[in-house]
Amino acid sequence: MAHRILVIEDDDFLRSLTIQKLQTDGFIIDGAADGKTGLDKIKTNRFDLIILDLMLPIMSGFEILKTLRDTPDFKNLPIIVFSNMGEEKDIKMCLDLGITDYMIKSNFTLDELVEKINMVLK
Repeated sequence: MAHRILVIEDDDFLRSLTIQKLQTDGFIIDGAADGKTGLDKIKTNRFDLIILDLMLPIMSGFEILKTLRDTPDFKNLPIIVFSNMGEEKDIKMCLDLGITDYMIKSNFTLDELVEKINMVLK
């Protein structure tokens, strides 16, 4: 059975490219262009993993993380932060909120993201 993944990314081109790549690799994918829409989708659907940008309109990725980790049903939901925010304090804050992994977009390809997803979902 294919894994369900939500990609929360405000850049239309990158979100579309990521969704297309993950669908090609056999995943069932949904997308959201802002934090509030992403959080609403998480609350109303079942996902096996979330790909989360931090800099989002309406609600930031940090706010989404805090909300999910404070909600028992989503406390252990695997989340890979895929962001260009690479400052140590941002990474530490995300790790403290229990993310699964942190990837800086400019340092990784979509193929490497897929490898990471496959490792997490084993």
